[in-house]
Amino acid sequence: MNEQTNQTIPTEQIQTVAPGTMSWLAEEQQVLEQNKMGTIQPALKLEDGKITLFEVNFQEPFEKWVDPQNGTIKKLIPVIHNGEHKIFWLNVRNPLYKQIVDAGTQGVNLFKVMRNGVANQTRYSIVKE
Repeated sequence: MNEQTNQTIPTEQIQTVAPGTMSWLAEEQQVLEQNKMGTIQPALKLEDGKITLFEVNFQEPFEKWVDPQNGTIKKLIPVIHNGEHKIFWLNVRNPLYKQIVDAGTQGVNLFKVMRNGVANQTRYSIVKE
C-alpha cells in the first residue's frame, strides 16, 4: 500500500531488480558486517591527574573508527579495567598508541597510564615502577 494515499500499487507497476544489478548493496552489507561492534561496551575514561591500571587484549586486531566530520582515525582498544570489559578509544596519532603497540609486541599487556590536561591539551604517559 502507498502510505500517503492509502491505495494499493498495482502489481504491474512494481519494478523488480535483476539479481546482481545492485552490487553496491552487497558491498554495503560487507562494510556493515565488518563495522559490526558486537556487544556495546563502555568507554574507558581516564581521570585527570590519576593513574589508571588496565589490561589490553591483543588477541585480535583493534577495530578502526573514522570520524566522519574530520577524518580522525581512532582505534578501539579492548581493555579490562576494574574487572569490567571496556573500550579505550585512542587516536592513532597519539604517542600512547605507538607505545601500547610496541609494548604489546614485547608481551606486555598490563598498563598504568596517567592522563594530564583536557581537550587538545590532553597528554597520556605510561607510568613505570
